[in-house]
Amino acid sequence: KPLNFQNLPEHLDQLLQVDNEEEESQGQVEGRLGPSTVVLDHTGGFEGLLLVDDDLLGVIGHSNFGTIRSTTCVYKGKWVYEVLISSQGLMQIGWCTISCRFNQEEGVGDTHNSYAYDGNRVRKWNVTTTNYGKAWAAGDIVSCLIDLDDGTLSFCLNGVSLGTAFENLSRGLGMAYFPAISLSFKESVAFNFGSRPLRYPVAGYRPLQDPPSADLVRAQRLLGCFRAVLSVELDPVEGRLLDKESSKWRLRGQPTVLLTLAHIFHHFAPLLRKVYLVEAVLMSFLLGIVEKGTPTQAQSVVHQVLDLLWLFMEDYEVQDCLKQLMMSLLRLYRFSPIVPDLGLQIHYLRLTIAILRHEKSRKFLLSNVLFDVLRSVVFFYIKSPLRVEEAGLQELIPTTWWPHCSSREGKESTEMKEETAEERLRRRAYERGCQRLRKRIEVVEELQIQILKLLLDNKDDNGGEASRYIFLTKFRKFLQENASGRGNMPMLCPPEYMVCFLHRLISALRYYWDEYKASNPHASFSEEAYIPPQVFYNGKVDYFDLQRLGGLLSHLRKTLKDDLASKANIVMDPLELQSTAMDDLDEDEEPAPAMAQRPMQALAVGGPLPLPRPGWLSSPTLGRANRFLSTAAVSLMTPRRPLSTSEKVKVRTLSVEQRTREDIEGSHWNEGLLLGRPPEEPEQPLTENSLLEVLDGAVMMYNLSVHQQLGKMVGVSDDVSEYAMALRDTEDKLRRCPKRRKDILAELTKSQKVFSEKLDHLSRRLAWVHATVYSQEKMLDIYWLLRVCLRTIEHGDRTGSLFAFMPEFYLSVAINSYSALKNYFGPVHSMEELPGYEETLTRLAAILAKHFADTRIVGTDIRDSLMQALASYVCYPHSLRAVERIPEEQRIAMVRNLLAPYEQRPWAQTNWILVRLWRGCGFGYRYTRLPHLLKTKLEDANLPSLQKPCPSTLLQQHMADLLQQGPDVAPSFLNSVLNQLNWAFSEFIGMIQEIQQAAERLERNFVDSRQLKVCATCFDLSVSLLRVLEMTITLVPEIFLDWTRPTSEMLLRRLAQLLNQVLNRVTAERNLFDRVVTLRLPGLESVDHYPILVAVTGILVQLLVRGPASEREQATSVLLADPCFQLRSICYLLGQPEPPAPGTALPAPDRKRFSLQSYADYISADELAQVEQMLAHLTSASAQAAAASLPTSEEDLCPICYAHPISAVFQPCGHKSCKACINQHLMNNKDCFFCKATIVSVEDWEKGANTSTTSSAA
Repeated sequence: KPLNFQNLPEHLDQLLQVDNEEEESQGQVEGRLGPSTVVLDHTGGFEGLLLVDDDLLGVIGHSNFGTIRSTTCVYKGKWVYEVLISSQGLMQIGWCTISCRFNQEEGVGDTHNSYAYDGNRVRKWNVTTTNYGKAWAAGDIVSCLIDLDDGTLSFCLNGVSLGTAFENLSRGLGMAYFPAISLSFKESVAFNFGSRPLRYPVAGYRPLQDPPSADLVRAQRLLGCFRAVLSVELDPVEGRLLDKESSKWRLRGQPTVLLTLAHIFHHFAPLLRKVYLVEAVLMSFLLGIVEKGTPTQAQSVVHQVLDLLWLFMEDYEVQDCLKQLMMSLLRLYRFSPIVPDLGLQIHYLRLTIAILRHEKSRKFLLSNVLFDVLRSVVFFYIKSPLRVEEAGLQELIPTTWWPHCSSREGKESTEMKEETAEERLRRRAYERGCQRLRKRIEVVEELQIQILKLLLDNKDDNGGEASRYIFLTKFRKFLQENASGRGNMPMLCPPEYMVCFLHRLISALRYYWDEYKASNPHASFSEEAYIPPQVFYNGKVDYFDLQRLGGLLSHLRKTLKDDLASKANIVMDPLELQSTAMDDLDEDEEPAPAMAQRPMQALAVGGPLPLPRPGWLSSPTLGRANRFLSTAAVSLMTPRRPLSTSEKVKVRTLSVEQRTREDIEGSHWNEGLLLGRPPEEPEQPLTENSLLEVLDGAVMMYNLSVHQQLGKMVGVSDDVSEYAMALRDTEDKLRRCPKRRKDILAELTKSQKVFSEKLDHLSRRLAWVHATVYSQEKMLDIYWLLRVCLRTIEHGDRTGSLFAFMPEFYLSVAINSYSALKNYFGPVHSMEELPGYEETLTRLAAILAKHFADTRIVGTDIRDSLMQALASYVCYPHSLRAVERIPEEQRIAMVRNLLAPYEQRPWAQTNWILVRLWRGCGFGYRYTRLPHLLKTKLEDANLPSLQKPCPSTLLQQHMADLLQQGPDVAPSFLNSVLNQLNWAFSEFIGMIQEIQQAAERLERNFVDSRQLKVCATCFDLSVSLLRVLEMTITLVPEIFLDWTRPTSEMLLRRLAQLLNQVLNRVTAERNLFDRVVTLRLPGLESVDHYPILVAVTGILVQLLVRGPASEREQATSVLLADPCFQLRSICYLLGQPEPPAPGTALPAPDRKRFSLQSYADYISADELAQVEQMLAHLTSASAQAAAASLPTSEEDLCPICYAHPISAVFQPCGHKSCKACINQHLMNNKDCFFCKATIVSVEDWEKGANTSTTSSAA
């Protein structure tokens, strides 16, 4: 009977008749108990807190060790289910019975009738544990197989059997096994019990949930009909129908095709809403198209298929179908094994591109699926293979190599071993292999960039909003979730995904930026990109609750509203100002019904808890509730004309989703995102406003988690270095080992083999990491981001007080991206080769120098970051030279800020910067590591504190000039330095007394490691403060020695007092300091005689040896007049023994003494000669002073210090003291030391004299 339109429905009905007996019997299969749709049991059978996805198949651990099982169990036959591993941490996956009881410490495998595989620790568990299987990684699939006929249990990893894990399972009455999992905090998986086709089906084993076999047969038959109809008119060679709309087909007289398809889709459409059928039928069909044809042919065919789906299916049907299609595609991409040519990933990405090229589908997916239901960021990730042999890296990189450098630091030198010819050949072969790998990865990256280019298309606005503006809304909400959800870890996008997403986004962004420049000559190239400052204060872009440089946005809007009006012609709506104080509460103002409707589940003992929906780490395709705060986007209420200074724009807020294209891009009367342009900014826009918002989001992404991830990935390189050193040590031992010691030779050979194999593995992994994370292209991306931030900060700075509106993260990204380039990319690629590198260094130096003490910046964290960045900057020669290249007035302003008094501000970093500028010039101060630490294990040689000394004579000169300028600069600065030195050294002595007492107790005790760390810090601070004093005395000695200055004598006396105190404490033999140093406690490694004594010696030599004779005499008299002065402390410096006190035994002759002479590598002969000259001078001077001194009665001694005679009387109260004490007291306090009356003046006083000289206390 010929087929025609009359009998076509009847023909299709007959075609789709399937034997339904099997379908009806599903659910009553022998050997299985429970619902036919298998999900996780969220009503019981679990312990601890868990977060479960909407489909009850994905789960995230939210407690120490949570356990959950499925709703269905098996007692007979062979069964299998799959677990998709989303994170590779601590999990135990397997089977349990209903009688198993779990808790927060014991999970699946820890009870008698539960069995588990743990790929994190590579073990199997059933009460006891033994080694089993391979290590799993995120993106792997574990198949759990149970054979209840033979009583065995086994596992597969990515379809490869790991062997039988357990035998002789308990069977019989009451013994049925549930799939179950225990997982620790933040770990996540997704289950497939059979609701989707198994990725790795095993012959003879049934999935726990039966496939919809009847519907599957129908769908495949209908697909056959569909393909037959398509092939009638489909001619890929000519590319017919390539760009034709379905309406044009009808005009060309093809109604028969459309009528036939309408009949087919009447049956096909309902089937295409089912998850299993979309993956098994439609996905396979589309992948087949992509795999067989060229990309252009495949895209045209997929485009036609999608046109037909939208034409013949109801909107809700095609939307469900597309949603399931993208979820399946994402799951396939994420959980595909890495193969040498990355072929699987390439096919899935090509199909994704083909689907997204279809405009209607793209806009639907962008609006409803890509960021809402699934995590499309996964498409931009290239997972790193944990097992290099499975990824085919052995064939791709057959020869391995690793750097052989002996970076042991001797006397400040790092030697590179000469490369042998064999090593050179190996290195070149390895580099060729790395290049092959890089080319393959670049193919995948290019496809990922194409996806983003489609999402950023803004020319497809016929019939609705362009893709780019939909993407902007979703992207902003994605950033908000990751910025605001830091307390809720499962909500966050994993940082390894963020890194890849950022790089692809930068590539697509720069492509569109330069494309716009090509057609608009007035615009700028992406190389000159920055964010105009008005974006930060006009409210058009939402920064959520992120901190601004000047504090909270609500505070800034109130305090700077006049500046906004005068500089930017912006007037805040009064209602807006009143409500901004409540902005922080917006997040919690969600009405109760919305909370109730939110799709989320949180499991805990006793029922659901209202925890936020997770969604990230479990099933990668299941989303979380969409939640966003009301934002401060601003639009105009008045028509736009060129603004005169008298015209102001009143602004109101819009939410992100309410914005239109006009709100972003602007129009002839509206500047869009660039509303409120300050006079310093150019009138011509840089580029399309929407691209500025994408760029702003990229900078924010780097700040959220990309920087931390870049630092984490360096670990592979560190592992290679450690193993290379261990292998080299082992090979050295093998060479030295005597031939007769066969036992030692065997052990060493075994170790050598283990290290070599590990290095082979690591070097191939390192090649992957370098290709995906640290390649030259990725380095240029981060460098571009750094330059964007620098230009943005420079432009923002020109707006004066409005600079306070800039979000803090711009400064953070500028600091961190430079750090990443230097520390993470630097070892792989040379920074000096970057374009404009020297200029960029100088610009960053200028920003750090200007803003570390900027009063517009109020956040303590960002101020600390700026200070630490500047401190690190001056440690490296190339960056220190950059600081010296900034304009002179900026350098002087920086040094002036560094010389501000230390009180009332964090001063340790400031002091550290001054010390670094001096290091290399001070007495015995040319070391990189302390002499007594040379033989200990070398820390990271890149640390700022381990850099070779590189003093800056230019900045030292600025410091000298400033200290000589004003009468108050030097006294206030030095007074604060002396105060802090007094505090730091006193704290240090107090702490070592406690440590010494604890160490001497007979019972077992532990000294708190934090106390040891604080103690060492106080010592380091004391040394660095002494070095700053040494620098000051060397550069401007007249501050202490020119007694025509009112404060010089007082400063010199205080200095002498402190130096004597330090010397007495440190040089007394067998005293507290001596005993603690000999203990060599971990944490107190830096505490030693050398650093503190050479610093003190440097000051004394400058005062007593290097100056003019008259000044030397003044300094000598003050030093000797101090009651704490002891000549033996000076003798100690040269190792001369202290004469024994009467009645004590002579010191042991073999006792090793401290002596500066034993540090010939660190102290020059000239410096030693100066110390000897100083000792001779003080010996003779102290003898003369002792002979000339007259006894003083106790009544005439100063009642404050009891060291000097009374020489001053306070007015009006009449109390007396010596001049040194009252002058020191008046530096910090104007009240009388005794009665607290305000001192008006201080008069000279002599016993028996009636006249006195008055000086004002002010």
